[in-house]
Amino acid sequence: MTIALLHFQGEAAPARRLAEAAGLPAHLIDRHRFPDEELKLRLPFAETGAFPETLVIYRSLDRPNDKLVELLLLARHARGQGVRRLVLVAPYLAYMRQDIAFHPGEIVSQTLVGGFLAELFDAVITVDPHLHRISRLDQAIPLEHAIALSGAPRLAELIAEKRRHPLLLGPDEEALQWVRQAAELTGFDFGTCRKSRNGDRDVVIALPEIDAHGRQVVLMDDVASSGHTLARAAEALLAVGAASVDVAVTHALFVSDALDVIKAAGVGEIWSTDCIAHQSNAIAMAPLLAVALNRTTRS
Repeated sequence: MTIALLHFQGEAAPARRLAEAAGLPAHLIDRHRFPDEELKLRLPFAETGAFPETLVIYRSLDRPNDKLVELLLLARHARGQGVRRLVLVAPYLAYMRQDIAFHPGEIVSQTLVGGFLAELFDAVITVDPHLHRISRLDQAIPLEHAIALSGAPRLAELIAEKRRHPLLLGPDEEALQWVRQAAELTGFDFGTCRKSRNGDRDVVIALPEIDAHGRQVVLMDDVASSGHTLARAAEALLAVGAASVDVAVTHALFVSDALDVIKAAGVGEIWSTDCIAHQSNAIAMAPLLAVALNRTTRS
């Protein structure tokens, strides 16, 4: 069985780390944008005229709208060229937070985008998808091989190297699953803050009943977007005498001025996995992704 991995230029480094770890050849997709914003993709198999039987597409779905169109074009074309098995490795999976209609008339994107991906691919592998009202990824992406890994263990290893006996805190209750994983591996103290949200960038943080005075605190979460939740938590911790506050996240979205917002709040170090390419990347997910990928493609 022939297998190859395709990736885009902006994700060449993490994609090639995965290809090397999984023992796969990696090929670059040529991408061109026309003046009217339409996309043109060109695959590297034209010269040989032979597509592999299994094709792995590496595409993290941050800033997802163009990327979802790319996946549609790639998957439909590959099927037409005889590819039997298509696997999507999307370390960050978009459109998972809208899992219910919070207000009348809202579209529930989680199951719609999940269904779209299930129609295109035979397997989807991701990391720390934003699932809070369902327990399994296959409830959002109806596939036998819908695989959700976690970046928390890898981040826990890094934190243990960087800090002695820190206090691990989630900036809100939804982060408990990641903080708990890290604490179980390291034995560090942990807890979560409580968040009240008044808007995308307007949040109020209440600290847990844990004495943070003089402690090295690491705020852990699955994703950092606007940075305001992490910033408000850091300010509250420093106000009660925390010795330092660092941040460890799986997905470094950091939109707009998010890094400046977090740094201005007094955060020291910021560590992230390479699920989304960013200057804060400190952990490669390739070893974990490769294990899942090999099980999926060779089963």
